Amino acid sequence: MNYSYPIDETWTKQEIIDVVNFFSMVEKAYETNVNRDDLLLAYTRFKQIVPSKSEEKQLCGKFEKGSGYSCYRTVKKAREKNQGEKLSM
Repeated sequence: MNYSYPIDETWTKQEIIDVVNFFSMVEKAYETNVNRDDLLLAYTRFKQIVPSKSEEKQLCGKFEKGSGYSCYRTVKKAREKNQGEKLSM
């Protein structure tokens, strides 16, 4: 891993942990697999911290540029899966 997770210095320690958790779950979906429900729960928490669609696109764009992993495509695929299924990109 030669990239860093995009974070905002104004977030609390817990918010940073939750955002990093979401990005790491996206990463895990590409590298192995992840539980669909866990990913969507992490995304819901991410959206509580980053409610703005433009800020979400900016952060996820930075993450994708550095890692090659798309938050958008991962969440979209997770929403197409049934509850309890594993997700692998």
